[in-house]
Amino acid sequence: MFPLRDTIPGMFPPVMLWALVACNILLFMLESALPRDTLAAVFQVIGLVPARIMDGEPLAILGLVSSQFLHGSLLHVVGNLWTLWIFGDNVEDRMGPGRFLCFYLLCGIMAGLTQVLLYPGSTVPTVGASGAIAGVLGAYLVLFPHARVITLIPVFFYPLLVDLPAVSFLLFWFLMQFLSGTIALVGPQQLGGVAWWAHVGGFMAGIVLHRLFLNPRRIRAIPPDALGFDGLWHSGR
Repeated sequence: MFPLRDTIPGMFPPVMLWALVACNILLFMLESALPRDTLAAVFQVIGLVPARIMDGEPLAILGLVSSQFLHGSLLHVVGNLWTLWIFGDNVEDRMGPGRFLCFYLLCGIMAGLTQVLLYPGSTVPTVGASGAIAGVLGAYLVLFPHARVITLIPVFFYPLLVDLPAVSFLLFWFLMQFLSGTIALVGPQQLGGVAWWAHVGGFMAGIVLHRLFLNPRRIRAIPPDALGFDGLWHSGR
C-alpha cells in the first residue's frame, strides 16, 4: 500500500515540514557526491551504531540525532519524505513549527534507543528519518481518527485507488512493522536491513508524547464547526 494523500486540509503553512524536507534532500545530495568508502565511514561516525552507544562513546550518542538526517539510497529518502509530507503538515498544524521540530527529534531519539536496546551489540549503522516519521504517524493516528487516506494498492499490474480510514491504514502499517521486527529478532540478522523496531518505538513514542507538544493557541484557532466529538479537528467527511 502506498499513500497518495490524506483528507485533512491544513490551516497554517507547514514551515518546519518544508525545512525538514529541504534539509534531508540537501544532505542526501551531499551524501551522493561522496565516494562509497567515504560514505560508509561517515555512517559509522555519525550514524546510529548501537555497540558504540553501549560503550559510552560521546560522539556515538550524537548519532541518535544526526542519523535521522542520513539516508542509504534515493528510494529510502523519497519514501520517508513522501510519508512525512502527507502526514506531517497536519501534526505541525497542532503544534507549531518549534514544538513540531522538538517532537520530531524526540520521537527519532526514542526510536533509536529502541533499536539500541534490542540490538545492543550491533556494529551496523542505522540511518534514516523513518523512526522520527513513525512518531508523526503515531500522533496523526490519535489526533485525526476520522481522517481518510487515498491509497494506491497495486493489484498485479493494475493500480487500484482506495479511500481508506487513516486508522486502518496506520494500524496495518504498525502491525507490519511489529511482525517484521518479531521475525527479525528470531532470525540470524536484521530482516532486510530495516530497523523495524525503531519504527515501532517511534510510533509508540508519538502516541504517548504528542500531547506534550500541542499548542493551545493553534487549537483555539480551529473553527468550532471543524471540531469532532473529541474536541479535535477533523475533515468534514
